[in-house]
Amino acid sequence: MVNQQTSKQTAGHPSGDKRFKLLEVAMKRHQYRHDALIEVLHKAQELFGYLEDDLLYFVSKRLKLPPSRVYGVATFYHFFTLKPKGRHSCVVCTGTACFVKGADELLECVRDEIGISPGETTGDGGVSLLTARCIGACGNAPVVVYDEEIVGHQTNEDIRSQVKGWTIGSDGA
Repeated sequence: MVNQQTSKQTAGHPSGDKRFKLLEVAMKRHQYRHDALIEVLHKAQELFGYLEDDLLYFVSKRLKLPPSRVYGVATFYHFFTLKPKGRHSCVVCTGTACFVKGADELLECVRDEIGISPGETTGDGGVSLLTARCIGACGNAPVVVYDEEIVGHQTNEDIRSQVKGWTIGSDGA
């Protein structure tokens, strides 16, 4: 009995969630090095979808880093998210070329259509609206990434139609 409790405390997470064991394997692969924090956070986000406080604390303990440092890295980099994402994502590029070609108007259309601002997710978890500083497709500005598909030359009608289509139906799909 004691051995079972000890092994649970040293491997994985008390919740028994197998994703923690997979994360532990990733940390072990990096030999629990402090400089592997970003790679470990990428793996954690890949496994869990987002970085909640409990997960950040787990990483902090395993890598023997102060929680403030782990939280600081997770909040500094735009790629990491601390909130669950919606089933669909709409990322509007706000780089210089996209801004000049109307990225702000596209964001306003989404706000008008489904009532969320950048960084928010609809109440039903259907759609997340995000912005990116530049995705490197400036020749096709303005650019929007719909569920990881980059689409250029977007108009207000294009983006309105896409997000409206996601919100119609019971599951938003």
